[in-house]
Amino acid sequence: MRSKIESFRDLEIWQRSIRLVKKIYTATKGFPRDELYGLVSQMRRSAVSIPSNMAEGFARRHGREYRQFLFVALGSFAELSTQVTISRMLDYLNETSTNEIQDEIEQLSKMTHSLISKLKVGN
Repeated sequence: MRSKIESFRDLEIWQRSIRLVKKIYTATKGFPRDELYGLVSQMRRSAVSIPSNMAEGFARRHGREYRQFLFVALGSFAELSTQVTISRMLDYLNETSTNEIQDEIEQLSKMTHSLISKLKVGN
Protein backbone atom coordinates (compact mmCIF):
# COMPACT_ATOMS: atom_id res chain seq x y z
CA MET A 1 0.00 0.00 0.00
CA ARG A 2 1.35 3.39 -0.96
CA SER A 3 1.26 6.25 1.48
CA LYS A 4 -0.05 9.63 0.44
CA ILE A 5 2.50 12.09 -0.90
CA GLU A 6 2.26 15.14 1.32
CA SER A 7 5.56 16.81 0.53
CA PHE A 8 8.08 16.93 -2.29
CA ARG A 9 10.39 15.17 0.16
CA ASP A 10 8.16 12.09 -0.18
CA LEU A 11 8.93 11.81 -3.89
CA GLU A 12 11.55 9.20 -4.83
CA ILE A 13 12.55 11.34 -7.81
CA TRP A 14 13.33 14.29 -5.52
CA GLN A 15 15.29 12.07 -3.09
CA ARG A 16 17.35 10.59 -5.92
CA SER A 17 17.96 14.06 -7.36
CA ILE A 18 19.33 15.17 -4.00
CA ARG A 19 21.73 12.20 -4.07
CA LEU A 20 22.76 13.23 -7.59
CA VAL A 21 23.66 16.68 -6.24
CA LYS A 22 25.92 15.04 -3.68
CA LYS A 23 27.56 12.92 -6.41
CA ILE A 24 28.25 16.03 -8.47
CA TYR A 25 29.72 17.92 -5.51
CA THR A 26 31.94 14.95 -4.67
CA ALA A 27 33.00 14.42 -8.29
CA THR A 28 33.89 18.07 -8.84
CA LYS A 29 36.07 18.31 -5.72
CA GLY A 30 38.93 16.84 -7.74
CA PHE A 31 38.64 19.26 -10.65
CA PRO A 32 41.46 21.74 -11.30
CA ARG A 33 41.34 24.84 -9.14
CA ASP A 34 41.04 27.09 -12.22
CA GLU A 35 37.67 25.43 -12.98
CA LEU A 36 36.16 26.47 -9.64
CA TYR A 37 34.25 29.40 -11.17
CA GLY A 38 33.77 27.69 -14.52
CA LEU A 39 32.77 24.09 -15.00
CA VAL A 40 32.56 23.24 -11.28
CA SER A 41 30.19 26.11 -10.61
CA GLN A 42 28.08 25.33 -13.69
CA MET A 43 27.75 21.65 -12.84
CA ARG A 44 26.85 22.30 -9.24
CA ARG A 45 24.24 24.92 -10.18
CA SER A 46 22.71 22.62 -12.80
CA ALA A 47 22.53 19.76 -10.31
CA VAL A 48 21.05 21.90 -7.52
CA SER A 49 18.49 23.32 -9.94
CA ILE A 50 16.94 19.89 -10.52
CA PRO A 51 15.53 19.07 -7.05
CA SER A 52 14.95 22.78 -6.40
CA ASN A 53 12.60 23.07 -9.38
CA MET A 54 10.87 19.84 -8.43
CA ALA A 55 10.26 21.20 -4.95
CA GLU A 56 9.07 24.61 -6.13
CA GLY A 57 6.73 23.09 -8.70
CA PHE A 58 5.26 20.72 -6.12
CA ALA A 59 4.70 23.63 -3.72
CA ARG A 60 2.67 25.52 -6.33
CA ARG A 61 -0.08 22.87 -6.03
CA HIS A 62 -1.22 23.45 -9.58
CA GLY A 63 -0.67 20.81 -12.26
CA ARG A 64 0.17 23.20 -15.07
CA GLU A 65 2.73 25.13 -13.03
CA TYR A 66 4.16 21.92 -11.60
CA ARG A 67 4.65 20.60 -15.14
CA GLN A 68 6.44 23.79 -16.13
CA PHE A 69 8.91 23.45 -13.25
CA LEU A 70 9.48 19.80 -14.18
CA PHE A 71 10.27 20.91 -17.74
CA VAL A 72 12.85 23.31 -16.28
CA ALA A 73 14.33 20.38 -14.33
CA LEU A 74 14.58 18.44 -17.60
CA GLY A 75 16.53 21.32 -19.08
CA SER A 76 18.90 21.19 -16.12
CA PHE A 77 19.35 17.44 -16.66
CA ALA A 78 20.38 18.17 -20.26
CA GLU A 79 22.79 20.91 -19.14
CA LEU A 80 24.34 18.64 -16.53
CA SER A 81 24.70 15.76 -18.97
CA THR A 82 26.53 18.06 -21.39
CA GLN A 83 28.80 19.34 -18.63
CA VAL A 84 29.61 15.78 -17.54
CA THR A 85 30.50 14.93 -21.14
CA ILE A 86 32.81 17.95 -21.31
CA SER A 87 34.38 16.98 -17.98
CA ARG A 88 35.12 13.51 -19.29
CA MET A 89 36.55 14.92 -22.53
CA LEU A 90 38.92 17.09 -20.46
CA ASP A 91 39.86 14.08 -18.28
CA TYR A 92 38.40 15.68 -15.16
CA LEU A 93 36.13 12.65 -14.67
CA ASN A 94 37.05 9.02 -15.20
CA GLU A 95 34.95 6.73 -17.36
CA THR A 96 33.34 4.93 -14.42
CA SER A 97 32.18 8.13 -12.71
CA THR A 98 30.99 9.54 -16.01
CA ASN A 99 28.93 6.44 -16.79
CA GLU A 100 27.41 6.31 -13.29
CA ILE A 101 26.40 9.96 -13.40
CA GLN A 102 25.08 9.79 -16.97
CA ASP A 103 23.05 6.66 -16.14
CA GLU A 104 21.48 8.38 -13.15
CA ILE A 105 20.70 11.49 -15.21
CA GLU A 106 19.04 9.30 -17.85
CA GLN A 107 16.95 7.37 -15.32
CA LEU A 108 15.86 10.52 -13.51
CA SER A 109 15.01 12.23 -16.81
CA LYS A 110 12.77 9.30 -17.72
CA MET A 111 11.10 9.45 -14.31
CA THR A 112 10.54 13.19 -14.78
CA HIS A 113 8.97 12.63 -18.22
CA SER A 114 6.70 10.01 -16.68
CA LEU A 115 5.66 12.36 -13.86
CA ILE A 116 4.92 15.13 -16.36
CA SER A 117 2.70 12.80 -18.38
CA LYS A 118 0.77 11.80 -15.24
CA LEU A 119 -0.05 15.37 -14.29
CA LYS A 120 -3.30 16.51 -15.81
CA VAL A 121 -2.84 19.25 -18.38
CA GLY A 122 -6.08 20.93 -17.36
CA ASN A 123 -5.05 21.53 -13.77
